[in-house]
Amino acid sequence: MTALATGDPSGPGPSGPDPSGPGPSGAAGFAAPAARPAVLRYAPAVAGYAVIVAVLLGTGTPVADLARWTGYLLLAVLLPGTLVFRALRRRPHTLVEDLAFGAAVGLVLELAGWAVFTAAGVPHLLWLWPLAVLAPFAAVPRLRRHWRVSGYAPVPTGWAWALAGVVAGFTLYLYESFLRVNPVLPTDEGQAQYIDLAFQLSLAGAATHQAPLDVPQVAGEPLHYHWFGFAHFAAASLVSGVDLPTVFFRLGVPTLCALAAVLVAVVGWRVTGRPYAGVVAAALMFTVGEFGYENGVRQLFGTQATFIVWGSPSMTYSWVLLLPLIAALGELVGRARGSAVPALGRGAWVLAALFLAASTGAKASSVPVVLAALAFVAAVSLAFRRRLPRVVLAAAGLALAAQLFATAVLFAFESHGVSVDPFSGLRPYVLSGRPAGTTALQWVLVFVAFLLNLQLRLAGVAALLRLRRWRLEPVQVFLLGGALAGPAIYLLVGHPGSSNQYFTRAGFAFGVILSAWGWVELLDSAALGARGRALLGAGAAGFAVLLTAVQLRFPAASPATPSYVSVLPLLTWAAALLGVALLVQLCWPALVGRWPGLAGRGPAMLLTAALVAGAPGLVLDAAAANRFPNGGAYPAERMPASRVAAARWVHEHSDPGDVVATNVHCRAVVSGWCDARSFWLSGYTERSVLVEGWAFAPRMVGLPGGPYAPFWDQERLRANDAAFTAPTVAGLAELRDSYGVRWLVVDRQVAPESPTLATLADLRYTNARMAVYHLR
Repeated sequence: MTALATGDPSGPGPSGPDPSGPGPSGAAGFAAPAARPAVLRYAPAVAGYAVIVAVLLGTGTPVADLARWTGYLLLAVLLPGTLVFRALRRRPHTLVEDLAFGAAVGLVLELAGWAVFTAAGVPHLLWLWPLAVLAPFAAVPRLRRHWRVSGYAPVPTGWAWALAGVVAGFTLYLYESFLRVNPVLPTDEGQAQYIDLAFQLSLAGAATHQAPLDVPQVAGEPLHYHWFGFAHFAAASLVSGVDLPTVFFRLGVPTLCALAAVLVAVVGWRVTGRPYAGVVAAALMFTVGEFGYENGVRQLFGTQATFIVWGSPSMTYSWVLLLPLIAALGELVGRARGSAVPALGRGAWVLAALFLAASTGAKASSVPVVLAALAFVAAVSLAFRRRLPRVVLAAAGLALAAQLFATAVLFAFESHGVSVDPFSGLRPYVLSGRPAGTTALQWVLVFVAFLLNLQLRLAGVAALLRLRRWRLEPVQVFLLGGALAGPAIYLLVGHPGSSNQYFTRAGFAFGVILSAWGWVELLDSAALGARGRALLGAGAAGFAVLLTAVQLRFPAASPATPSYVSVLPLLTWAAALLGVALLVQLCWPALVGRWPGLAGRGPAMLLTAALVAGAPGLVLDAAAANRFPNGGAYPAERMPASRVAAARWVHEHSDPGDVVATNVHCRAVVSGWCDARSFWLSGYTERSVLVEGWAFAPRMVGLPGGPYAPFWDQERLRANDAAFTAPTVAGLAELRDSYGVRWLVVDRQVAPESPTLATLADLRYTNARMAVYHLR
């Protein structure tokens, strides 16, 4: 959050100013601003931080927790990470870049520290890990100079305030869609919660005392999954001293989103050499949503990006690692011609290795997209230049090694339900049993709807290709490869839970930078002055407000299931806007005659309108949160306050290694079948459960029957359930001695326990619904 600062208070020092001079002129560059008072330089950072604090205070976050969280971020993430980044990069660029990249490096180092301390059995001492960095940087003279750096390039005031606006706007979206409607702890018996959140909380809870992780709902079952983001939440709680649910439901998501937005801006600047390309990319990723978001179905072609950031915080965590990885690999592939941004130097290789290693377990979709982007660069170079650059091959080798490690070690060759199934994400929207011609037309229209819905914000890529006459620089080819790889993999593979759409989200990180690059170059070619740029910005904002108002006023009804009907509102909306665009084109000569200043500016205006066409997404998603009990039209798990109170009591009175048993396994029972997506107990106790809901165990994902598939170890399940229905001394002893069970948690509304249990175990806690027993 502090990375929104606009410069360094000290003047040029030993590091010296950047000898390459100022960046490109026009809309993409800036003239070095005159020195400004420190209060003005840091005002955007303070404003962004103030908005986040106000939102968190407004949702009941204690001031003491905010203070501890801020101290954790500054001293245990930002400080060690920034010192290491400064030691790796060749010369300073901007303070905001040092802090943003430093925060990302700090998260990678934190992951290593967490693994060491947790594996050693002393996670409560994790707060000491920053000393492994701070001590050598304080003791070694060659490293000591990195504590204070001078020679930073100034950041344009408009750039800093625009970025602060992106962060503030997205934080307000999080308030409406997530923070306001999801209490840290449920307050009544009717609370509903998105079904994945308790599962994710359980992973973070397991990470407070396990390395590597087991499946929290099935004690001892290895978790072959991308769990690094949840280890971050655990480490943050352990180091800061803030209770884990507060970290998960309040502090963690806004922080990761703010950091990701800043990283898009600084990586975009570094990769393109143009500062405003970076901040436009940040706006495309964190202000503009999917096109036609509320015109039909809220989860068209998978889960929306505006929902991903809190429904799957591992996606945001992976972006925080993927974005600086793009910068490092972009540096190796080939810097943008004429860029005034200082090179990272040989440290780019170390940064690439660090971020690749952390990305392996951050999200399974990251490294494949990176590998495909590098392969695309190699293929293009071979096809058009008849050579394979060694640096590209070496970088691809690093990415391939990372992918092999993830596949073999982290995921143990588990497919998690992912299979080669071309166009499975589009197939539900095509009606079957129609004539061949009709079916072909449906496929074309559905594919167009897919591109419009998920890829319209990347329209600037087409402009860049046209301006460059398809002669892209290597780094642009790299970005294009990633932007294409994401949706291409989505279209190639299938998944029963639509998780293949995360590949598209990974591709966004590449695509928004390239799209913003195209927009900035098109704006340069239009030669707009300061007044023209201001009018274009005001027009874009007005257009976004108008689109939002229309979609709020005339929402389309969502069909119960995906079908061809689902894409019709989006296509109708697109056709209406296309009609407006054609009408403007017909009237353009008359408009130019009336206002000569419009001459040559039509393409820039058209592209701007296309890029902001998805701007209603955030507003509409936040507005929809008021219509649903859990912040969205997504599967919900009932989360009664009485259940969570019992779970929290167990958390406070048990040891981390204790195993809990329960009589609750089902989210619901449908036609006699158990929907085994119940995760509340492992989530709020932060303890392993002998058998809770098993549907998300890696070996179960993708099996026939989905969440209704039976548990694989029926003997364990029988022993578990017998403890509640027909307890015996021998049976309870087996649970205690063979499985490590210490606590029995009973939901009496599911089924009351046998009266015999009170004679064989100690009743320690009760409320109107729950009972907790301790095994003797």
